[in-house]
Amino acid sequence: MKVLVTGIAGAHAQHVALRLVERGHEVLGIDVRPWQGAPRGVKMFQTDVRKRPAADVFRVHRPDVVIHMATVTHFDTSAEQRYRVNLRGTQAVFRHCEEFGVRNAVFVGRHTIYGAAADAPLYRTEDEPPLAVSTFPELADLVAADLYASRALWSCKSMRTAVLRCVYALGPSGRGTLASFLAGPRVPMALGFDPLFHVMHEADTAAAIVAAVEHEIAGVFNVAGPPPVPLSILCQATGRTPVHLPEGVLPRVLGRFGLPRLPKGAIGHLKHPVVVDDKAFIAATGFTYQWDEHATMNAFRSATILREDRGL
Repeated sequence: MKVLVTGIAGAHAQHVALRLVERGHEVLGIDVRPWQGAPRGVKMFQTDVRKRPAADVFRVHRPDVVIHMATVTHFDTSAEQRYRVNLRGTQAVFRHCEEFGVRNAVFVGRHTIYGAAADAPLYRTEDEPPLAVSTFPELADLVAADLYASRALWSCKSMRTAVLRCVYALGPSGRGTLASFLAGPRVPMALGFDPLFHVMHEADTAAAIVAAVEHEIAGVFNVAGPPPVPLSILCQATGRTPVHLPEGVLPRVLGRFGLPRLPKGAIGHLKHPVVVDDKAFIAATGFTYQWDEHATMNAFRSATILREDRGL
């Protein structure tokens, strides 16, 4: 198949592209950033998915499948820029898919859109509404992008659409939302809470995304790997020092004293778990993870130690 990956220069998207090439697919990539050393088998187009040159890539090359990964989760970006990239970018990609006859579209989203709340069920199924708009307002643009992608399930009958809500990806690259949270020497914990974190190895995440493509699934699917682990165990296994603080103190110290910088809405994730039920995805694809929780955390820790030793 001819597969177009948006946001291909991102660390996790590169894993997806490499796996696609290994499995014999032709890969096209769109990103505003270059991918230095992109392997043979990947054809790069350095442009913004919202711009005319991106539409030309769709028009000229006619991909069979599009994997949309050109979204941002880091909060150093302004809210306006996140909105333009996450929602407007997603709208543009799906317009191109409809206009130029893409057969399958895969939107790679996040499980955090379900929101962290005290009264939520432990394991979220795909029927659960995305509550992050109220519990974590800073994620509103990602929730909107997820819901916009989901509308293609009924608005574009000629295209099969899969919306994947993936748990945190963690691994040697040291990239991603959870890796940024664990990047410093200390990790904040809300006093009296030890929430479960749902984590999978970044190589397994890539394998799951490729499985969604090759099985041509349609629908909304939670994607997970091994069982979730408590935040205290995550800190211990990755060599980080947990710092237990009263909830009222957290907003004043985040971003200081070796603690990660987090938006106010993220504090809920230090209290309540966001854990998903992935039975539907397994039934649709037969996916099985290769890295258990211990191997995943150890892979991140080993790579982090190596980077720290090299002063990177």
